Amino acid sequence: MRCWCVRLDPALLGLLAACCALCAADVGDFAPCLNFFYKAWPPKGLTGTPICQRFSNRYHFATLYSRPRRAPWLSAYVYSVPSGKRPADCWKFEPQLAYPGADGNMAPFPPGPLDQNVVESQAVEPDYIHSSYNRGHLNPSLHHQSHERRLATFTLTNAVPQKMGSNQGPWESLEQVVNKSLSAFCLGEAYVVTGVIPYKEDDRWLRNHRVAVPEYLWSAYCCPEYNQSLPDWLRDAFPTYAAIGRNDPNSTEEIVPIDKQAKKAFLGYDVLRMPLDTLEMHLKDRLSADFSVFYEQCGKSDPSREN
Repeated sequence: MRCWCVRLDPALLGLLAACCALCAADVGDFAPCLNFFYKAWPPKGLTGTPICQRFSNRYHFATLYSRPRRAPWLSAYVYSVPSGKRPADCWKFEPQLAYPGADGNMAPFPPGPLDQNVVESQAVEPDYIHSSYNRGHLNPSLHHQSHERRLATFTLTNAVPQKMGSNQGPWESLEQVVNKSLSAFCLGEAYVVTGVIPYKEDDRWLRNHRVAVPEYLWSAYCCPEYNQSLPDWLRDAFPTYAAIGRNDPNSTEEIVPIDKQAKKAFLGYDVLRMPLDTLEMHLKDRLSADFSVFYEQCGKSDPSREN
């Protein structure tokens, strides 16, 4: 399917940086996009580069990005009931990671040789070509209504190396379950955060230390206003819900056990659903830092009391 994206000549990037010295900085500060976090409170426990993901001059979601890993730690967004077909893949990059003064809108990869500043600052399409990994969305296109917002999820600053058995198997099933649950029972805003868990030792990489491969993916949502008439199978799924998914079939099973009866293509890519505090416990253990996904675990207290 043809990708209808405006493509930029790589030679123009430097010029754009010079011409856009006064452009709003969308890299380095969550201030313009705090509305994508519950109570305007980004998750605590990780350090990285904040990105307010801008496309067509609108903010669509937020990402905490790791420059050393050339991959996101997490993406945060507000769920909306999807409509229409999944957009054709048209992968983009973040100009401000390469040139701080560049325009803040994500841009499609240009044809021809890639700008070296872009290559050094973030993942690029050749990193994934002929690899055994998909470009796995943290913020999925499925969880958005407008075509523009769905297109905005196709940026490599929102993607991590994800095995096909996970991306097209149990993890996709989780995204569908979240979609159905929130569309049917969430009455107000639903805030979703999806991130990665690195290997405990010896990071795995694409392309000779180009892009870090996560051992697990995790996701959690916060829906403080919901229909109290929940079916039995969703009794524990509101106001919060969390899960961790395997991205390596050879990982040990202390976090997520393996279903030995799974289909061969999906064997070892299991997803385990759990309470939010259990997820935070695993994140604290693996990341060696106290980790909080939502303000007061999606409570309703006034966040102004906390800096």
